[in-house]
Amino acid sequence: MRVIDLRSDTVTRPTPAMRAAMAAAEVGDDVYGEDPTVNALQRQVAAMLGKEAALFMPTGTQSNLCGLMAHCQRGDEYIVGQMAHTYRWEGGGAAVLGSIQPQPLLQQADGSIALADIEAAIKPDDAHYARTRLLALENTWGGHVLPLPYIEAACALAHGRGLATHLDGARVFNAAAAMAGPADQALLAICRPFDTVSVCFSKGLGAPAGSALAGPRELMVRANRVRKMLGGGMRQAGVLAAAAQHALDHHLLRLVHDHDHARLLAEGLRALRGLTVAEPQTNIVFVDLSADQAVLLQARLPALGVLVGAVSGGAGPGLARLRLVTHLDVSGDDVTQAVAAFAQAM
Repeated sequence: MRVIDLRSDTVTRPTPAMRAAMAAAEVGDDVYGEDPTVNALQRQVAAMLGKEAALFMPTGTQSNLCGLMAHCQRGDEYIVGQMAHTYRWEGGGAAVLGSIQPQPLLQQADGSIALADIEAAIKPDDAHYARTRLLALENTWGGHVLPLPYIEAACALAHGRGLATHLDGARVFNAAAAMAGPADQALLAICRPFDTVSVCFSKGLGAPAGSALAGPRELMVRANRVRKMLGGGMRQAGVLAAAAQHALDHHLLRLVHDHDHARLLAEGLRALRGLTVAEPQTNIVFVDLSADQAVLLQARLPALGVLVGAVSGGAGPGLARLRLVTHLDVSGDDVTQAVAAFAQAM
């Protein structure tokens, strides 16, 4: 029986063409800066994001942490969303390893932080306070695309108050694909206001591992030192870099199919009694249902060939929420079968 895995877009497997690119990759010692495939990938990523330089990382968590630690010193503070990945789901690395104090703020429904809240959270130059140094945003957030005017206004506010800006762009390629116009121009527009941007290759792009941090050349030198301290100095890393290159060259334009499949999934599930399904903007579908139904579905769906993610709190008392993610390994037929499995399980 074919298993339809909707837990996350991190479960994708390398395509045969990607495996061939990995096998053929020219490699060298990246710690010495001698891996030609890594070097080519870093130049490609920097150009795509409109930055001076980029640094290949094994994981998105390390990429974000290197960015935070390159911007901030011990005793500094960064402003971040209460539900942002860098604050809530990355092991507290900024505080534990970087001695950087997070200042988490309430987010709006689309993942943005109100400009007035950002302004109010910036500390005065006073020895009683941590030094506010950085604003970190996330795009996409829960599948939501941050509006470009908001990004520009938030970064302008931060820069006007002497703060640097960082984007956790783990799914920024999905954000660009969801915007009007050419995706490459949308990507540049999203990233332009930020000093540094972290991107991930192992989600919608389908690479087996790898992320990159991009920004000013001098800051990437500092980030490289942090990467070494964090154990991220890989040697013949071109094998992984080749997978990321293949993903950038061949999998960017197909992200719109994942978004179409997410809308198809939402439409099908919305027809089932007892499910409240939000309209997806990208490849993530949220389903609110009773806690009892959620437990029931999690128990029954695997036997019907469908895997779903962990249950979280829903939009109201007694409700639970399922997150379903479409990706490279989920076809339109898979979506139809998944909806049928939900109907049978309920």
